[in-house]
Amino acid sequence: MNAVNGATPGGGGTPPGAGRGTPAGPATGTTAGADPRTGAATRTQARKGTGTGTPTVPAASPPPERPADSRPPGRASRRLAGLLARLPGAGRRRPSGGGSTTARDLAVRRRVLLTLSALLTLSLFVSYQGVHGDANPLRTSSAPAVLSLDTAQYALVQAQRDAGAPAPTSDFQKQISVAAQSLAAAAADDDLGGPAGRQALQTIAGLITVYAVKVQQSQLQPDGSVLREAYLSYATSILTEEGAGIQARLAALQREQRAAVQRQTSFGPLLWLAWSVTLLLTLALGAALLETQLFLRRRFRRRFNRQLIAAAVLSLAGVGIGVLFTVWTQQGMADTRTLLDRPLPGRLIPDAGRDTASYLAHTGFRAAAAVWILIGGVLLMALAETGLRRHIDDYRFRPR
Repeated sequence: MNAVNGATPGGGGTPPGAGRGTPAGPATGTTAGADPRTGAATRTQARKGTGTGTPTVPAASPPPERPADSRPPGRASRRLAGLLARLPGAGRRRPSGGGSTTARDLAVRRRVLLTLSALLTLSLFVSYQGVHGDANPLRTSSAPAVLSLDTAQYALVQAQRDAGAPAPTSDFQKQISVAAQSLAAAAADDDLGGPAGRQALQTIAGLITVYAVKVQQSQLQPDGSVLREAYLSYATSILTEEGAGIQARLAALQREQRAAVQRQTSFGPLLWLAWSVTLLLTLALGAALLETQLFLRRRFRRRFNRQLIAAAVLSLAGVGIGVLFTVWTQQGMADTRTLLDRPLPGRLIPDAGRDTASYLAHTGFRAAAAVWILIGGVLLMALAETGLRRHIDDYRFRPR
């Protein structure tokens, strides 16, 4: 009977209702009860040496398994998300201080405006100088040098016609004087063909002197004498010898000067590229100023920012005036190139000089305006800075 009831031979027994296989400790015990709020059974274990019990923490449930088709984002996706987050107004923003992102947005817009202003100033200055930098040399040296060489060539042709006169004439001496003075005027241009061009002018001037002396010696000889014919033949060879004569040397200088005029008046691919970049930067800066104005209006309830409006007006006016001056100057240079593209007859040379002066009028003033581009660029950056600085100072954030 004791075996059936589970009693021990010493008279002790297991309390009724205790589970099998549960060891009993000397100073601990378990109490089963019901939670009055949930009605669920709870088990408490008394601490050793105390009369209070603490609830047992239930075991944590295992994490749910990820579906088979769910994969973590790849490296490319993480990089794209990081790039988008750097853009103002895109991605998840990290609040600064009290949770506002206005300070970060203002700093980004400030950097964009200053960068675009600096790039626009540099691009406009380079583009403007690419055209106007050659206008003043063309007006003061290249075009007059071409006309001087044409005048000398024409005077020598006229002198050759008077060289066969039976006696010395004043017309011959006059034409020789005109040719010498024209060469001296052309030599006043230090850029005429460089050192080789100046050496060629000195050689031509010396040959003209020899030519005039031989013609005068021929005219002093009796008409029909052999010596007269010899002097005249020698003078003619000095003037017309192919490759080494005065006219051949002058023609070579004329071609070089006309090539220089072509280079100075051409509007090549590099200038087209520079002006295209300038116009694109103008549009980009205008869009950035407009977006910043709308941002300030939305965030600070300010209808207009006078500094940003002044910066927009200054940039548009500066680029517009630069384009207008460039069109005027380039048109005058193109007309000058067309006028000087071929040797001119003597009677048209004075008219060509007046036309060239009218085509290239005021180019010196317009070329000097390039320094105002740099001044305007500094002012543009100052307006962009002051337009945002007071709003940035209000936040007093720490740059990251």
